[in-house]
Amino acid sequence: MRSNDERDRKAEHIRLSLDDRMQLHGHFFDDYHFEHEALPELDLRDVEVSTRFLNKAVEAPLLISCMTGGTEDAVRINRHLAEAAEETGIALGIGSQRKALEDPSLAESFKVRQWAPTVPLLGNLGAVQLNYGYGLKECRAAVEMIEADALVLHLNPLQEAIQPEGQCNFTDLISKIEQVVEGLDVPVIAKEVGSGISRGLATKLRDIGVRIVDTAGVGGTSWARIEGARANDAEIGELFAGWGIPTPICIAELESLSGLQVIGSGGVSNGLDVAKAIALGADLAGMAQPFLVAADRSTEAVVEKVKRTRRELEISMFCVGAKDLAALQQVELRHRV
Repeated sequence: MRSNDERDRKAEHIRLSLDDRMQLHGHFFDDYHFEHEALPELDLRDVEVSTRFLNKAVEAPLLISCMTGGTEDAVRINRHLAEAAEETGIALGIGSQRKALEDPSLAESFKVRQWAPTVPLLGNLGAVQLNYGYGLKECRAAVEMIEADALVLHLNPLQEAIQPEGQCNFTDLISKIEQVVEGLDVPVIAKEVGSGISRGLATKLRDIGVRIVDTAGVGGTSWARIEGARANDAEIGELFAGWGIPTPICIAELESLSGLQVIGSGGVSNGLDVAKAIALGADLAGMAQPFLVAADRSTEAVVEKVKRTRRELEISMFCVGAKDLAALQQVELRHRV
């Protein structure tokens, strides 16, 4: 029965994530702007957006952020995402694998390596599960299940607090995350799910060996709204809908932390947002809901979204005179007063 309940919950998450009312539309990236360079001294054709992530070449600094798994719809969606990631050469994350570890019948919806054999692939578990019986063994199993290049441990106290089935014991997790970092053969990525990661927490995570942090700040999908809707308590969902740190602020605060690779996500919706995220200090930018909307249609729709985002990024770089991502990170981004 738990499997059916889990499928229902995952299906609800997909349905609600596709509902525009669950989006914040915060437009926090609109608070920042580039100074236009009318003479960029570049040929647009020479703008280079490729980079490396998890020791693999990627064609653009883009991550299809962790989203779903565990339902029939998720099989279709994850295949579309994986095929598109492979065709366009960008990184891919999947949704939480917890229930697939508990019920192997759910695992197939996560196994996308056959469709994405060469790109960086991220596994995913909730960090809070380390207080509910999970440990290094389960983390290794999640990585092996999908042949992942890294494991995301997501941090979601607000979502768990509002979720009807929420698990809210977040005590002593730093030391348990450290044990996973030390024992796992692939890197651990710490990621929020929409409320952001502060500089203080990022520093603690870096000090225990985490080398990649995904901001997943305020601006995109509101999991407070989603879980409030699921709990039939829209009032609490709306109260906490915008709780947290806006993504551009997260990125700017983490930029100066040495030894930390930053994925900027949360409300990133186009290539100009990606350019701003990188100029603020991110190494990659993650997008979820825009790709989910496309993946609900087809692989081709996801490919088109990736290509459009890449073109928008290239135009942004051309118009500020940045020939590559390293140059873009040196471009000043001004905050609108």
